[in-house]
Amino acid sequence: QVQLVESGGGLVQAGGSLRLSCAASGRTLSGYVMSWFRQAPGKEREFVAAASWRAGVTYYGDSVRGRFTISRDIAKNTADLQMLSLKPEDTAVYYCAVDRALLRTSYSSSERDYNYWGQGTQVTVSS
Repeated sequence: QVQLVESGGGLVQAGGSLRLSCAASGRTLSGYVMSWFRQAPGKEREFVAAASWRAGVTYYGDSVRGRFTISRDIAKNTADLQMLSLKPEDTAVYYCAVDRALLRTSYSSSERDYNYWGQGTQVTVSS
């Protein structure tokens, strides 16, 4: 079993920044993609960013590309999300997740392909 714990959420003004962290325990995740999703009230869960098991390979959703950066420390089993130039529409609960497939060649933006999830951390961006 894998446990994921997110931290770093909070309230920030538009244009500000936040850094989210995801710490995994239970087993090593060196062969798995780790991703961040978010869910705003009344909306479906949305893919935000993914970090491959291959060092330095990352993917982003269209709405955050150029503003958010995902980074991963394989040895520490962590995945962070640096968020810059935040907008009110970034307000959501942010979730860390682990891909169910070992050594996926790219990434999946479908939540159905992830079998471990954290409890989520709230990010609120005020205008």
